[in-house]
Amino acid sequence: MDRFIVQMDQSVSAGLFARSQHLIPGGVNSPVRAFRAVGGVPPFIELAEGSHLRDVDGNEYIDYVCSWGPAILGHAHPAVVSAVAAAAARGLSYGAPTAQEVQFAEAIAERYPSIEMMRCVSSGTEATMSALRAARGFTGRDFIVKFEGGYHGHSDGLLVKAGSGLSTFGIPDSAGVPNGVAKYTLTEPYNNVSRLQALFEQRGHEIAAVIVEPVAGNMGCVPPAPKFLETIIALCKKFGSISLFDEVITGGRLSRGGAQQHYGLTPDMTCLGKVIGGGMPLALYGGRREIMSCISPLGPVYQAGTLSGNPVALAAGLTTLNLLDVTAYRKLDDLAAQLADGLSAALIRTGVPGIVQRVGSLLTLFFVEQPVTDFASANASDRGRFARWHRALLGRGIYWPPSQLETAFVSLAHSPQDITTTLEAAEAALRDASQ
Repeated sequence: MDRFIVQMDQSVSAGLFARSQHLIPGGVNSPVRAFRAVGGVPPFIELAEGSHLRDVDGNEYIDYVCSWGPAILGHAHPAVVSAVAAAAARGLSYGAPTAQEVQFAEAIAERYPSIEMMRCVSSGTEATMSALRAARGFTGRDFIVKFEGGYHGHSDGLLVKAGSGLSTFGIPDSAGVPNGVAKYTLTEPYNNVSRLQALFEQRGHEIAAVIVEPVAGNMGCVPPAPKFLETIIALCKKFGSISLFDEVITGGRLSRGGAQQHYGLTPDMTCLGKVIGGGMPLALYGGRREIMSCISPLGPVYQAGTLSGNPVALAAGLTTLNLLDVTAYRKLDDLAAQLADGLSAALIRTGVPGIVQRVGSLLTLFFVEQPVTDFASANASDRGRFARWHRALLGRGIYWPPSQLETAFVSLAHSPQDITTTLEAAEAALRDASQ
């Protein structure tokens, strides 16, 4: 028997999954958790600590989901847990201003000079939805541009896919989204500068904003092509549109100042989430002062939230941000490079067609032969092989994102031994997936 195979008992997870499907759609509270893309029973987690998870059946895993990004320090970091406990003891929510909100805003402004004013919300979906409303209110325009494969939350206007031509209106990518809403979203291929330039030449004076993941994370890890982000900013400036970086994934993950610091760019607006909440529900949107001055109570764009700026979430977020220094990012990059390089070498040794793409501590192993640059090339991946590989990995105690089009994350809690163990398991799993 292969020494990495763990004969897992999943009986408790299976029972919970069966019960949950009677009460929760698909048995889960977010679709990808259902494991539909990879098959099998999703482990029901009961404990997370450092780089490891333990499920209700007692199986342990090295975790590369990291709560889909927020657990950059690892799970249950003592300093974060202590800060959360102290904040909770003072009250879970006030519905009133706190000194911590000011401290948090100052910490964000120091890290992101482009964010001159900001508003806290509780999720990335709220952040992007509110930012686009602000952009429309500021410009007086209705149309927005997004890119194929870019996920910016589940608000109606963003669940849209491309039409059949350059200026075709968007059509809904989800039931329940009215055509009258979807038509205001124009969709273009990610990394295609010429298409974007042509769209602006045709309709630039109608466009309120361009929203983009500076590093795509929801079609797997796809880095921006040279001049792609720069072109977005330049076109928006030329036509009076708003450049909006959705840094819900990359913010605090690629550097202290996110992707915009990493690439040396200054967008008009930014959305942040995940890492800035340290594992708690916290996000924000912000940008140029003149744009954010349109937000109520200063201006006519209304947005509110009962739990916005929650003191417990702020405690987790501030503590996390304060622990992320230059040394931390260097360590993250080194660990992720070790993992990515090792996976690439394993692909070569096993003869399995694939490519590993990485930016900082974000990475994806695509089962394709050519680099992935957009949604179409990401969709060319062999999803059947990925599903087999994922099941073989899980059986060896490695918890990898359960979808080919998702990004894996490395945390500061991962050790060199974790990486070595993962690479040994991954190579064995590649051989299994080829059979």
